[in-house]
Amino acid sequence: MKTTRNRIILDFASALTALFVLVTGPSMAAEFPARPVQLMVAYPAGGSTDVAARIVAAIAEKQLGQTIVVVNRGGAGGQVGWTDMSRARPDGYYMGFINLPALNTVILDPERKAAFKADAFVPLINQVLDPGIIWIKADSPYKSLKDLLEAAKRAPNKISAATTGILSDDHLAILMAEEAYPGAIFRIVHLEGGAAQLTAILGGHIDVAFDNVGSVYRRVRSGELRALAVMDTRRSSFLADVPTTPELGFPTVISNSTRGIAVPKGTPQAVVNRLYKVGTEMMKDPLVVKRMTDGGVTIVTSKSPAEFVTFVTKETERFGRVIKDNNISTE
Repeated sequence: MKTTRNRIILDFASALTALFVLVTGPSMAAEFPARPVQLMVAYPAGGSTDVAARIVAAIAEKQLGQTIVVVNRGGAGGQVGWTDMSRARPDGYYMGFINLPALNTVILDPERKAAFKADAFVPLINQVLDPGIIWIKADSPYKSLKDLLEAAKRAPNKISAATTGILSDDHLAILMAEEAYPGAIFRIVHLEGGAAQLTAILGGHIDVAFDNVGSVYRRVRSGELRALAVMDTRRSSFLADVPTTPELGFPTVISNSTRGIAVPKGTPQAVVNRLYKVGTEMMKDPLVVKRMTDGGVTIVTSKSPAEFVTFVTKETERFGRVIKDNNISTE
């Protein structure tokens, strides 16, 4: 099982590194776009990715000179939408959001039986990086991250920790925390989304939640919740008083939820370049910046498609290592 998983991880990284050996179609690029472009969201309408997609589509279509139609293809944690995108004609008229680590784990988990591999997509541009956060109810007895981890060490499997799903960024973050503090073992509870986490914590049913800054920063600011740490290399501008995990002595506990835009493999390089240029200008638009900031997420725009590929490759290797080291399998 470990050998198979390692091979999958290596194949994923190798495929991403080679993504830019593409067919260039100058005549097509000169005409592009001649009709409306679809932007696929692999989740139902109303979620954070969908909201962001509609914000950026309204801005980008002005620069592109064509309507951008947001299409929701929710199902199976994103797998339905990404399967659709992997089968779409590679002509630039079908783009889609990719969410990490959700996309990574769909491919890395053998039980998901994904109909696509990593090289089915060409990542264009990163849009958002939402750092992970460890938070508790305001009146929780745990005053620091070390207090929490020490309690999980003294009483293994007693301290309950909520995630937003198996192999989610939150789940992997808990495993990283356990690795960083040997002996600490949480009773992991998988819930469906941030709303369920909040209800469980406020109701006293769960001790701690691993989530993302954008989901809870307002409630932390209001004093309803207390943040123990932001799982990033630098402090969040939304919660500047909350220390990072590296500051607290846990440099390997780094977690985030990232999303960006990709196109199907085989899209002509000239079209890729055109879409990337539009994307970078879109992310500088004051309205996009304001709405993203109001939503509590940090805009992180890759400097080139190749830089985004490198980022996805490294994240996949990191997620794969955590999965392998913890012998996680849903088989």
